[in-house]
Amino acid sequence: MAATTGAGALAGAPASMYFKVFVYLQLLDALTTLLGFRLGAQEASPIVRLLTDLHPVAGLGISKAAAFLLAALCYWTGRFRVISWINYWFAALVVWNVCVLLLVA
Repeated sequence: MAATTGAGALAGAPASMYFKVFVYLQLLDALTTLLGFRLGAQEASPIVRLLTDLHPVAGLGISKAAAFLLAALCYWTGRFRVISWINYWFAALVVWNVCVLLLVA
């Protein structure tokens, strides 16, 4: 049974829901980013850009692995509110990526 106490019960939702949404948003971000690379778009984040200069897929994979490790740490330490804030950020980032795709295509 998922934890629903403390910060994890932000809207009565189980804590695992925040992590699932995080995973889905990471997948959407990775897919839209890779599609953007294919269409000639550039990475906006300086750190991720540095990683993707070495190899686009490997650099994106390293950045996603780091994001998953940090999210897992937040989940295991009960900082579900942080994951929910990060979800808002990545939702906006996916919208940004889609807008860039529409402009580049």
